[in-house]
Amino acid sequence: MKRVIDIIAGILVGLLAAGAIFLSARAPSGQPVELLPTVSPEPIVVYVLGAVERPGVYALPPNSRVIDAIQAAGGFSELAVTTDVNVAALLRDGQQLEIPGSGELPTPVFVIGDGGLMVTPTPIPGDPVNINTADLTLLDTLPGIGPTTAQRIIDYREANGPYNQVDDLLKVAGIGPVTLDRLRPFITVGNLDEE
Repeated sequence: MKRVIDIIAGILVGLLAAGAIFLSARAPSGQPVELLPTVSPEPIVVYVLGAVERPGVYALPPNSRVIDAIQAAGGFSELAVTTDVNVAALLRDGQQLEIPGSGELPTPVFVIGDGGLMVTPTPIPGDPVNINTADLTLLDTLPGIGPTTAQRIIDYREANGPYNQVDDLLKVAGIGPVTLDRLRPFITVGNLDEE
């Protein structure tokens, strides 16, 4: 019986020694075991158009829903038909999300925004901006017009009187034919008789 116990003890000691050798061969001493980093999911990119305040292309976190895309696009416009939109639906990468609206929706004018995505800064739909009465904040919302050009529009108006026609904007430094064509759907000189 003693011999059987000695054999079992010998086998156990051998197994322990083999396990120790195996473990020491797999991970060199003194070096921590490196774990692979967890992969963070890539954002999804969706194109939101229709009856939203700022149609454009937006990067959203994975598993985003339609409501997240609408919020990224500035929310529903006043022309939106919200009853036809399932705001709880999941979005997928590359999806085009068109929000239905009543009436005629304007065609958005896109510019390159943050992160290289196409966005539109225009406050459309709404009444055209009167370049004879608009303040700097309102002029700054027009496509292709930043605060510097907005101030130039105001400075020219104050120095030379009201604009008689939209084409008079070509007299403002920084506004050329391409910019003016982009602005035409969104601006007016208003009725000068009302001033």
